[in-house]
Amino acid sequence: MKSSTQKVSFGEKVGYSLGDGSANLIFQMMMMFQLFFYTDVFGIKATAAGMILLAARVFDAFVDPLVGILSDRTNTKWGKYRPWILWTALPFALFFILAFSTPDLSERGKILYAGVTYTLLMSIYSFNNTPYASLGGVMTGDIKERTSISSIRFVTATIATFIVQGLTLPLVAKFGEGNSQKGWLITISIFAAIAFILLIITFFTTKERIVPPANQQTSIKQDFHDILHNLPWKAMFTLTLFLFTTLAMWGSSMSYYFNYYVDKDALFNFLRHFGLVSEAGQTYGIWHSFLNAFGLIALDDNSNVFAVGFSLFNMTGQLVTLIGVILLSGFLSNIFGKRNVFLVCLALTALFTSLFFFITPGKIGLIFTINILKSIAYAPTIPLLWAMMGDVADHSEWINHRRATGFIFAGIVFALKAGLGLGGAICGGIVDSFGFVANTVQTESAILGIRLTSGIIPAITFFIGVLALLFYPISKSLNEKIQAELAERRTP
Repeated sequence: MKSSTQKVSFGEKVGYSLGDGSANLIFQMMMMFQLFFYTDVFGIKATAAGMILLAARVFDAFVDPLVGILSDRTNTKWGKYRPWILWTALPFALFFILAFSTPDLSERGKILYAGVTYTLLMSIYSFNNTPYASLGGVMTGDIKERTSISSIRFVTATIATFIVQGLTLPLVAKFGEGNSQKGWLITISIFAAIAFILLIITFFTTKERIVPPANQQTSIKQDFHDILHNLPWKAMFTLTLFLFTTLAMWGSSMSYYFNYYVDKDALFNFLRHFGLVSEAGQTYGIWHSFLNAFGLIALDDNSNVFAVGFSLFNMTGQLVTLIGVILLSGFLSNIFGKRNVFLVCLALTALFTSLFFFITPGKIGLIFTINILKSIAYAPTIPLLWAMMGDVADHSEWINHRRATGFIFAGIVFALKAGLGLGGAICGGIVDSFGFVANTVQTESAILGIRLTSGIIPAITFFIGVLALLFYPISKSLNEKIQAELAERRTP
């Protein structure tokens, strides 16, 4: 089948993108709030919470390759990868709720419960997201169509991220009415129901078009051999590992940064400047009432200023990111190639991230400005990761004359989740070693630990991702050559 015949309708692209919206309702919650939830809501020490996140990765070392092997060898009337999206939709939602529930247990019981439920959630994430990511690699072989699919996918993912990062804490405060555990359970249950519905829509609206060569023999040993001798895959594995280690570390730390480092009075005055406070004796309009319905208005007693301020910080960053994804990613990658765009933008992201360490607690406007610059720099990279992985699968087929899309993507999903666990563990371990104690006024040492994990350390790990990209050999011209030759091979 020629790549020119592999056009994908806009409706199918949107349908596919909803699956990533579903995944991000869950993934962003884990990346931004899992460590904070364990320490400040469930009552687990930071080091223990970090070790829970890390231990789940050890188990995943066996799950992720298994998922890739199984999905590559699945044969149904729906294809290889689509069925897994349907089969895992309900367990995904249920395990999500369990992982953010707070049963009344002893300290040891809490650690055991958190470890089991988090591991289950991460395992079902593999069984859902590896086939989902692989599906994006077999919907089309057209380079521009694949980039278009990734761009629309990450517009939806960014919207989901905007919702999670912007509305979680205000909704928790609103639904909990002073009981944070109740608020978390209701909020997570709503997100889980939405995630389930989105996955069902993805299943029914997508189609697989690329199939392995007809004479391909299945061999697990050969699958391992191919990826371990595949330089583009190794570069992308390293990039993904350090990228998501950084995102998880920074996301976890910024909750502490806003709650314990940022000056609450300065933050309140900043919100007042934009009309996002509620003061006695004042009359407010419809817009104010609308925001207040979602818990996005700060009360005059400062009781929810952290939730509103941190949510506004996240929403601003995600809105800028969304605009950047739409306007910049496809445009820049078509001109300069995916690798070059990723490399330059990630280097700029590292630079802007480092600046959070140096900002003083009362400079709220500067904190928001740096976040906007960081979001602009990072935005073009978001759709490129998975589009480049589709290119890696094509490169492997081009070199080895056999295709193992699911297995290739499984390794990257493992790197993603390993990064998620490492980032949370690093953040938890560092802040704990500097003397962090949840729900108290922090010492200068503890504040230093929070600042390090919000600025200097994530900037370093971002830059390691930049170095990994230097070893990624698939240039724009080579990619076009690969696609042309594969199109000829696939022609009956």
